[in-house]
Amino acid sequence: MTALWVSTALLWAAVVVLAGLVLALARQVGVLHERVAPVGALVTRGGPVVGDPAPAFAGLDLFGRAVRLGGPGEDDRDTLLLFVAPGCPVCESLLPVVRRIAAEEAGALRVILASDGDPEAQRRFAEAHDLDAFPYLISTELGLAHRVARLPHAVLIDAAGTIRAKGLVNSREHLESLFEARARGVASLQEFVASSRAGGGRP
Repeated sequence: MTALWVSTALLWAAVVVLAGLVLALARQVGVLHERVAPVGALVTRGGPVVGDPAPAFAGLDLFGRAVRLGGPGEDDRDTLLLFVAPGCPVCESLLPVVRRIAAEEAGALRVILASDGDPEAQRRFAEAHDLDAFPYLISTELGLAHRVARLPHAVLIDAAGTIRAKGLVNSREHLESLFEARARGVASLQEFVASSRAGGGRP
């Protein structure tokens, strides 16, 4: 009988210890999740910053259509300017997301693609991915004005021609973070997360 009581006591002690370990582990997982939580598009240095006027562009796109970019009054919608390139696998993976966003936000958002290089290679890329629904700009100057160093790079511009968010977008979450940053009134989600932590709150 004594052995049974000892075994039961040891079992309950083990249960209590395990419960404590589970709670401690759960807490650490929560801390880890907060530290590695997605923080949106990577804001790169150089070029116009959020709050600056977007560099202006006026000209014909790859398909011969007139396109104006930057400055107030060009369009009453926001503009998502996405820099892409043939041979960029991440760019290709984002195109279905771009189509979905463009369809869902057609009344409030226009999507403009931009690139540089050989027009024929650009045309083959556009045809292969059915991109004729979007204005497709071929302009080295536009990329230089935005200081685009890596792709895909996205810039969210409001109807007044002001940059509201920008950054390197490697995933759907990164791309959608631009809209989230604008909705929260911050330059980027990194800024929002940093300010939340500094204030003792959580994003």
